[in-house]
Amino acid sequence: MTHPLIPATLAFRDNGTPFSPRHDDIYHSAVGGLAQAEYVFLHGNGLPERWQGRRIFTVLETGFGMGINFLATWAAWRADPARCERLHFVSTEKYPFTEADLRAAYAATVAETSIVELAQTLAEAWPTLVPGVHRLEFEGGRVTLTLAFGDALETLPSLWLRADAFYLDGFSPAKNPELWTPPIFKMLARLAGDDATFATYTSAGDVKRALTQTGFEYRKVDGFGWKRAMLVGRFAPRWRVRRHEPPVPLAVNARHAVVIGTGLAGCAAIERLAARGWQITSLERHADIARETSGNPAGVFHPQLSRDDSGTSRITRAGFAYALQRWIALEHAGHDFARSTQGLLQLAADDAELQAMTDAFTAFAWPRDFVAPLSRDEAQRIAKVPLAHGGWFYPHGGWLDPAALCAAQCAAAGTQLERRFGVEVARIERSGDQWTVIDTSGRAIISAPVVIVANAHEAARIAGLQHAATQRVRGQLTLLPRGSIVAPHVPVIGAGYAVPLVDGTTLSGATYHVDDMDASVRSADHLENLERLAEMMPSLDPALRTQNPSTFAGRVAFRCVALDRLPMIGQLADETAATLDAERLRGAWPLDLPRADGLYGAFAYGSRGLVWAALGAELIASQIEGEPWPIERDLAEAIDPARFLLRALRQSTIR
Repeated sequence: MTHPLIPATLAFRDNGTPFSPRHDDIYHSAVGGLAQAEYVFLHGNGLPERWQGRRIFTVLETGFGMGINFLATWAAWRADPARCERLHFVSTEKYPFTEADLRAAYAATVAETSIVELAQTLAEAWPTLVPGVHRLEFEGGRVTLTLAFGDALETLPSLWLRADAFYLDGFSPAKNPELWTPPIFKMLARLAGDDATFATYTSAGDVKRALTQTGFEYRKVDGFGWKRAMLVGRFAPRWRVRRHEPPVPLAVNARHAVVIGTGLAGCAAIERLAARGWQITSLERHADIARETSGNPAGVFHPQLSRDDSGTSRITRAGFAYALQRWIALEHAGHDFARSTQGLLQLAADDAELQAMTDAFTAFAWPRDFVAPLSRDEAQRIAKVPLAHGGWFYPHGGWLDPAALCAAQCAAAGTQLERRFGVEVARIERSGDQWTVIDTSGRAIISAPVVIVANAHEAARIAGLQHAATQRVRGQLTLLPRGSIVAPHVPVIGAGYAVPLVDGTTLSGATYHVDDMDASVRSADHLENLERLAEMMPSLDPALRTQNPSTFAGRVAFRCVALDRLPMIGQLADETAATLDAERLRGAWPLDLPRADGLYGAFAYGSRGLVWAALGAELIASQIEGEPWPIERDLAEAIDPARFLLRALRQSTIR
């Protein structure tokens, strides 16, 4: 069950030092936050020297607080000409500041020129205060901040990364003892890379004993400011006790990937890999990008909330937040694509559902800039049309042109992308450390160490997967011409949806017919869309519903949907090896499964491609590069393409 996220309370001591009334402790030394960060955490971990010449360096911090340690690390990275190529900073925080309080704290305490600008940039990117993992990117993605909002006892086990340095910076052990216990240090040890270092301002005996018990060596050094001593050290266990080693980059002889499919899934993967310096060859059977479901005139984007904050809700919440970041970054880089910015309204089925969801929003303490429940009158004032029921409003939801987004993502890849159209892929084969793509004539067309199958219905077949439970779902859209209805001011979804487009037309739909392969536009489906529209908007002109439906424009597309309605994202399993070792793997965890080196999937996005695609691409890129994952491990396992294989192994249906 998700616990409500409680924001920190901003307060100051008489000398101007920020402190926490909840813990009755200061956020940093009165001598100076930046100086403390540099002395204790940077120098205590041998930085910046230890990251020099490295491609990736990862810091894991306990207790983000005001973010001064992150700002100091970012500033040191900026100032170092020999800096690592990519800096990852991962931090946990149970009581994060609101954006307004974070800005106020910086205004009152941050005067050092080296971090004033960085503090402003961080405040502008500060996420909405909802639980879970939030990925923020700076310096064109070369500095990444991954924030895990929630209790460290719950968030630390959910992270998957290889830490090179630890900043142990919760409030003092006397004030915040739960952050300094052996279970916390055991979780850190699970994530420690070889020769990972740590630093902390404390030298308490309980902390030293907990460090020693979990494989860390420590030594006392002079403390900062008025503190006489602090601890520094490294991870040096006398024996290995980990079931799984933390992730490492995929070993490749060339940073070249083939992406099969150029819809939302494929184009997002192209952009995320190109941002990391990869060369990409895209293969597409059509003559242009986004010709299947991603070619619809518009798609809506919003999280899918539930009364119990289910796994699907958590994944869509993370995907929604990350997608918005990526789209804003593309726009700031000059890439244009049409999307609305006025919010999206979801209608309840009835008053009982509205009350139940309102109660859930209150229990979870969702901020109103994330979602706000509305009465029917309030909803009608936003939509500017009569509605059947109230609902809830997503201020950052809306609609977007998927094909234009795909084009922007490909454009962002620039010369790192080679495009090949009219390519019908039949299968892929492994030879040594390369994957070879073979077309339907039996010709080998390209080889690369990494292949991402992102072509919906064909992905499982091309990858040779036997355990990928997906189905085709036919969906038909209806385009209502300008003036045929009074269009809502914002997208309205419920039994169906009504999306007001920039040309004055209204997009309505979509039907949902499983294993229906008819590609023609059908009058009956137009009527079905209109009936759903009338359920949401009772003022719909009766004459429109009696109009000959064959006069309406429409479009048919086929969604690829997994049986559990979740996408298939991540490294694919080696199903042959798993079958041969089925008896041993009967009780396996996802990390136990043999994997196909260099082979990844991004498909079965159903009707939520706009929410899944960016996060899915970032997860795959992180798996390839050995970077911290952008979502919790249990959520990544929920969308793992190997999950159906894992179920078959557990049920002993594989022999």
